[in-house]
Amino acid sequence: MKRTQAKTIGEIVQDYLKQENLDAALDEHRASALWPQIVGQGINRYTVTRWVKDGVMHVQLSSAPLRNELMLNRSRVIQLINEALGREVIKDIVFY
Repeated sequence: MKRTQAKTIGEIVQDYLKQENLDAALDEHRASALWPQIVGQGINRYTVTRWVKDGVMHVQLSSAPLRNELMLNRSRVIQLINEALGREVIKDIVFY
């Protein structure tokens, strides 16, 4: 048996996730979990549901004026989420 360079548990888990194509799904889940942190508790209070599928975040809001305001600032919110994740995960946001 040939010895190789030692890896940490975190590196082994990351390699496994990439191998099984689960890293994208995990990043999408992280993006959804970051929503309250990115937009703040004031906006999060009006968030009914949120989910990410295929790089598109879907956010249902209970306030129409807030929805319009977020639609105008959509690109900035996408940029903040992707910066927090360290790579481009979110390509678009749809507000309901």
